[in-house]
Amino acid sequence: MSRVGVWLVGGRGSVATTAVTGAAAVSAGLAEPTGLVTMRPPFTDAGLPGLGELVFGGHDVVETPLAVRAARLVDGGVLPVGLPGALAGALEAAESEQRPGITGLDARNDPRGCITRILNDLRAFRTRHGLARVVVINVSSTEAPVPEHPAHEDLTALLDALERGEAIVPPSTLYAIAAIEAGCAWVDFTPSAGARMPALEALAEAYEVPLGGSDGKTGETLMKSVLAPAFAARSLRVRSWAATNLLGGGDGEALSDPTRAASKLASKGRLLEEILGYPVEAPIRMENVRDLGEWKTAWDHVSFEGFLGVRMRLQFTWEGCDSALAAPLILDLARLSALALERREAGTQAQLAFFFKDPAGTTEQSLHRQYELLEQWVGTEVAAP
Repeated sequence: MSRVGVWLVGGRGSVATTAVTGAAAVSAGLAEPTGLVTMRPPFTDAGLPGLGELVFGGHDVVETPLAVRAARLVDGGVLPVGLPGALAGALEAAESEQRPGITGLDARNDPRGCITRILNDLRAFRTRHGLARVVVINVSSTEAPVPEHPAHEDLTALLDALERGEAIVPPSTLYAIAAIEAGCAWVDFTPSAGARMPALEALAEAYEVPLGGSDGKTGETLMKSVLAPAFAARSLRVRSWAATNLLGGGDGEALSDPTRAASKLASKGRLLEEILGYPVEAPIRMENVRDLGEWKTAWDHVSFEGFLGVRMRLQFTWEGCDSALAAPLILDLARLSALALERREAGTQAQLAFFFKDPAGTTEQSLHRQYELLEQWVGTEVAAP
């Protein structure tokens, strides 16, 4: 495959900066591909674009240059000392492709104008670099949930309702519309609305582009998707599963807003019932702890019932660096979505469920079954169109 464009919404954020730096580091032999699912068989034989063939650009509402953000990530223990300097050229190239992002106010005041601006940026990016395929991935801050509206069923009605002020959609949805109309794959790594509307799913089918999402599965929910199937397989009844999440950095700040946290809580909360097959008392708390910076901690307390009704407990602590956990998945999703574009796959891509808390196109939440679905899809031979 020829070079592939990767356009990151939130292109100057910590996740985006780590992904750009990591791709360059692995491609240059300065780092191991640890955490990259697609760097081992059977994915290595699937014709995915190499990390060195990815061309990065993006939109962001902040103006902090990638090199400055990378230096801060070194200070925070996310990037190795000296790595941003060794990869200054890659960071500079990605920085040159950053464009001003769409704010919530922009989206409300001039939705059609926002779509046109994003479209123009994507088309110019593709032309400048001679890119046959472009994947747009949303790694921006979580948005508040969008109220249901009848216009969500039809794109023309939705745009008309937006202009009349009768419906409101967040920037992520305008990005998704523009990406689809530009012929790009769309991936939502956040729990924001994005393309999760019937009107946009139909639009993706019409333009023959793939959609992936939503909400990247990087930490505590990853563990739930592994442990919950074990309880189900052993016929042990889960009575309650309580979780407390301590977050720092931009994620912690964004999710300290209850309206924005609602999207994340809904995404995290669906998994258990879908795996176990019955409702479980599962409160989830999220706290912003600025001192944690780029790191996060999750404490889980599981109460379950065994033979003869004996009550037992499982407790675990997950501590990790969100950007370092997310960045390799961003690169995996870029490569897999590029393959979906190459195969002319259209609409929601259920095989990408492995990467998401709230996967589109399927209710399968067991991690090992999601992985089997992904392996099966990658190994499928697709006839030339």
